[in-house]
Amino acid sequence: MINGESDSMTSGPLDGSTAPQLPGAPSRRRRRPKPPPTAYGRTPSTTVDLPPGHIAQLIPIGTSTGFVGDSFSMDSLEFMRWAAVRYDGDRFVLVVLLTLMGSQEPGGLIEATHEDIAKTLGYSRSHISRVFSILEADGALRKVRRGIYQLNPAASLRGGYRQPRKGEKKRIRPGVGDRVEQLDLLREIMEDPSAPEAFRAMAAPGAKLEAPKEPNGEGKARS
Repeated sequence: MINGESDSMTSGPLDGSTAPQLPGAPSRRRRRPKPPPTAYGRTPSTTVDLPPGHIAQLIPIGTSTGFVGDSFSMDSLEFMRWAAVRYDGDRFVLVVLLTLMGSQEPGGLIEATHEDIAKTLGYSRSHISRVFSILEADGALRKVRRGIYQLNPAASLRGGYRQPRKGEKKRIRPGVGDRVEQLDLLREIMEDPSAPEAFRAMAAPGAKLEAPKEPNGEGKARS
């Protein structure tokens, strides 16, 4: 005690826990790096006030960033297996089919003429027209109007939002009603009297793909 004041050198614990830390001293605790941003786990920053007696449902946007080109389609595995056998003897059909599956817009629509597909693949228009006829006869494809085709939504479908038709103004922010819903598309096809019979058959609920047949009526056998 000096002049009635306590000595600061002797106050506090003697184990050094209160010793001052030097500025910029490295911490012994290792920090984990932050994970890269993803489309998962994001929380909306906007709060929506609902009126009394109402509830809301969050529906994730049908998108992904893990695919090449950031776009993808939903494809029936059964249809892909069926097509691999069905067109094994004419594999150019598979080439055109894959091109169409990769060229579709939301809803399965393909805005292209036979000439466009022929130019893309480097074949003549007659080759493409022949394949289109096969795919239409099997119900995998239908012509909506000149230059507009649609893949069967039961076989292959690209999700997302419906694209505005020619002459329509594009919305800045699409609404829920603009989302492509597979079951709604299939229902529209079944109720469309102009839809080809083979196309409607593949789009029907519980549709079964018949096993490919040889010209003699027997199933194809492999050794």
